Amino acid sequence: MKIFEELESEVRSYARNFPRLFKRAQGEFVYDEDENEYIDFLAGAGALNYGHNHPIMRTKLIEYIESGGITHSLDFHTDAKKEFLETFSEKILQPREMDYTVMFTGPTGTNAVEAALKMARKLKGRSHIVSFTNGWHGQTLGSLSMTANSHHRNGAGIALTGAHRMPYDGYLGDQVNTIEYLDKVLTDTSSGVDLPAACIVETIQGEGGVNYCSIEWLRDLSDVCQKHDVLLIIDDIQAGCGRSGRFFSFEEAGIKPDIITLSKSLSGYGLPFALTLFKPEHDRWSPGEHNGTFRGNCHAFVTAKAAIDTYWSDDTFAASVRKKGEYIAKRLDDIVEKYGDGNFTVKGRGMFQGINCVNGETAGKITRAAYKKGLIIETSGTDDQIIKLLCPLTIADEVLARGIDIIEESVKELCIDHEIPTESDYFDDVTVTKK
Repeated sequence: MKIFEELESEVRSYARNFPRLFKRAQGEFVYDEDENEYIDFLAGAGALNYGHNHPIMRTKLIEYIESGGITHSLDFHTDAKKEFLETFSEKILQPREMDYTVMFTGPTGTNAVEAALKMARKLKGRSHIVSFTNGWHGQTLGSLSMTANSHHRNGAGIALTGAHRMPYDGYLGDQVNTIEYLDKVLTDTSSGVDLPAACIVETIQGEGGVNYCSIEWLRDLSDVCQKHDVLLIIDDIQAGCGRSGRFFSFEEAGIKPDIITLSKSLSGYGLPFALTLFKPEHDRWSPGEHNGTFRGNCHAFVTAKAAIDTYWSDDTFAASVRKKGEYIAKRLDDIVEKYGDGNFTVKGRGMFQGINCVNGETAGKITRAAYKKGLIIETSGTDDQIIKLLCPLTIADEVLARGIDIIEESVKELCIDHEIPTESDYFDDVTVTKK
């Protein structure tokens, strides 16, 4: 590990929590240089919904590369882009009666968000955007302005402006309707809140603590945006591509957002790929007005098409995700009931769930113990107090059960047996399965 200590920036984070040299991966498993096997409940922070090295996507990608297919194309028309757009339209947009224009941005989620913010401001001629408490939208300056986390905001080094922060669903307690509050401040010209160009929201706040809004709250937000001539941006970068149990996390609400951002698992293979969707009437860009050298990734077009063809030709896969989500919820509820002593709670929906352990120290001890047993799982939330499950959606039922068994064993050790390893133990040899 010496080379990493000598040359890599102190900004690295995941490598500190999982101090191993990882060498290969397949499906829901990752292997280190000693062939220790780990169950992956992190999955590239949600970028690997279909697991590592998916065989169909890998085969399609290799075939494309070996055929001499174009790797880099700016925004030229290519076969790979054509086939992706045709598949995305036929199997994602049309079945959902979604009439949207596709914009290929730079390759990461924050690029998609930056494009959405710029578009909203251009369309409405207003500078401010409403974002929500505990929201996370990226780390470039525009998207970071929308992000609530003070640790990451403080890294900007300048004042972050352009956002009005509003309380998310449940932020002020179950009895307070925060959409009524939003409607009030947008109606009252003396509220001190300028009429925004848009509202940007995650239906499930992954980094913010696996908070999720109710379907009613989301519908009401859409209605309030329409009432005040404000665009609605759904940031579906982590909750989208099936994680909630449907391709888009807002589908159940029956709304049609003005703008949608997608990235992470969009490529299906972990390749960088992002896009911004918007209603056709909003397409008022001038040619080249917003661009980037790596907008549109031909290799990602290939694997994204394969992912859609494999999993989204009908509702079978989405139904399996919802079924696994029900299993996860039941298992986590049981763990909380047995060991939480009334303090722990379960959060999230679909296969995007977690356990609120009240504080980061407790959650950290549990995830360190789980890692010692061969499970890679991370925390989120203001104090890293949430143990967050982000396993591949394709995970085998028995492996999902085994991973949650490890979580339960680790919670039990802390709450009942008090045998959680110390910080120094975290860097000792891991007791896992040899493959």
